[in-house]
Amino acid sequence: MPDIVIATHELTKRFSDKTAVDGVSLSVPRGAVYAFLGPNGAGKSTSIRMLLGLLRPTSGTLTIFGHTLATHRSDILRRTGSLVENPSVYPHLTAQENLDIPRRLLGAATNDIDRVLAIVGLAYARHKLVRQFSLGMRQRLGLAAALLGTRELLILDEPTNGLDPAGINEMRELVRSLPVAHGITVMLSSHLLGEVEQVATDVGILSRGRLVFQGSVAEIGRRRHSQLRVRTANAAGAVAVLALKGLTATIDAADVILDATTDAAVVNRVLVESGHDVRHLAVESASLEDVFLTMTEAEVA
Repeated sequence: MPDIVIATHELTKRFSDKTAVDGVSLSVPRGAVYAFLGPNGAGKSTSIRMLLGLLRPTSGTLTIFGHTLATHRSDILRRTGSLVENPSVYPHLTAQENLDIPRRLLGAATNDIDRVLAIVGLAYARHKLVRQFSLGMRQRLGLAAALLGTRELLILDEPTNGLDPAGINEMRELVRSLPVAHGITVMLSSHLLGEVEQVATDVGILSRGRLVFQGSVAEIGRRRHSQLRVRTANAAGAVAVLALKGLTATIDAADVILDATTDAAVVNRVLVESGHDVRHLAVESASLEDVFLTMTEAEVA
């Protein structure tokens, strides 16, 4: 059994007559980059606020490092860093001065600032005023503050919001390195499914407050349906020709669709020899976004 850092059971949060989080049971393994996915309003931020002790659950249980916030709050928060929404920074101070404030509150060593600036790639800008920072640099500075002290868990709420492509790439590489290079488990919420797909090891998908999928990226990958898509001038004629050769095909948006296990070279040869020019032939796999939409649509239905 894997070592579980975050575990919730039937975690629920209601606001008056609205249920924002509905019976969510999370399991975040140690050393994972756990992507908490869902559209805006799905309940991700509410769940994260409960994990950080910023909101009290209506019902259900949650443990972090095997303990509850009620009994081990100080120890859990000491070992947990977080970045929720935009980081709070003082523009008129340098990066080092900004980090020295939380460092003092945490009682961390002075040289810990050097360590976290190196991790986030801002060592070169330690004496630069934060007002001169790009949005991506500010986000990395916020992450550096979250890493001060002895952190074993990092919780990030939409860490790439507002970043340009370069900033998103920097954040992605940084998050990917944390478990391997620094032994830090990462839980991040996002609605940018394509970005998450490149960094996560485990995934939880939330829809309307309910957890509709939880498992490894490999597991969700097995839910992807692949197909062979062929484009010709006469889709109906191509389907008929393939049927004569024992190959089952359908038509989708004027393209010919076959099972992905079908030999593409055979399909190409049959069609060309039958006088059908092949304009496009490719194996297509459903993206993480396609799987996500299928799961959330099923939940709504």
